Amino acid sequence: MNPIDISSIVLISITLFAAVVNGALGYGFSSITVPVALIFHTNRILNPALVLIEVVVNIYVLIINRESVPTVWRRVYPILIGLAPGVVLGSYLLSSIQPGWIKFFTYLFLLPLILIQAAGIRRPIQSERALGVPFGTGIGFLYSVTTVSGPPLAVFFNNQGFVKKEFRAALGIIRVAESSLTALAYYYLGLYSVESKAILSTIIPSVIVGIPVGAFLIRQMDAETFRRICMSFDVWIVGFGLSRVLVDLHLVGSPYAYSVMLSALAVDGYLLYTFFTRRKPIEIQTENPEITPEVIPSVQNISPVEGRWSQKE
Repeated sequence: MNPIDISSIVLISITLFAAVVNGALGYGFSSITVPVALIFHTNRILNPALVLIEVVVNIYVLIINRESVPTVWRRVYPILIGLAPGVVLGSYLLSSIQPGWIKFFTYLFLLPLILIQAAGIRRPIQSERALGVPFGTGIGFLYSVTTVSGPPLAVFFNNQGFVKKEFRAALGIIRVAESSLTALAYYYLGLYSVESKAILSTIIPSVIVGIPVGAFLIRQMDAETFRRICMSFDVWIVGFGLSRVLVDLHLVGSPYAYSVMLSALAVDGYLLYTFFTRRKPIEIQTENPEITPEVIPSVQNISPVEGRWSQKE
């Protein structure tokens, strides 16, 4: 089997999984696809295909969560204002800088964000609107260079206390805007190539199947558990990708570069253990207690007289 066939099989598999995650959570398609796909393709070829897919996927997310849009609009519009300059700058740099370094900074940026999200750290920011514009510029830049923005947006919205429906609606608004702006910027910069179109045709079937499957699965499974497992998958893939690019850029030798991946796995393993051990007592407390002889004393040895006497007392 030649490398092209291997890359196509891997791309179909990872985008199918990513589409399932996105259909369930409202984000995650790029953050799961990019670390694996960058092993076989450069950002200049991969990004244009992913952006066109995400325009459609994000519109779907926004439509199914449209009832919560009025609730979150005032909180997200400063981020929208900051998106455009970030998208323009990132799109320009995508066509002018070395792809290997884009991979490096993509993985380096993603890994701590995913671990922060996995740890459940929340420090609500009081001046949310003041931060919105510069945060939006950073998100626009990151998305146009890497097509990844879900993890930082998820960290921000979770940190600010967005509930489930508001969370998905806010994600839908921002990601429809950023993917549409980036698609237009790529078009004007002439970044759509034959290779990008080939990747697009490979990905489409996975998205068509995966999105509805994810929407179905999330109704059968605890959302927080599903979200946490997906974060672990992100940590594993990003840790591996970062180790690989360290070798490719000759920054660290081959045996030692993979210590980054092993360290990420160790941290995530501890966080995953903590997550499930803390949730178990909560789940037990919320369940209805089972009626057993130890819980309710037997009434067989209580006489009618004793029963009436205790009622008078």
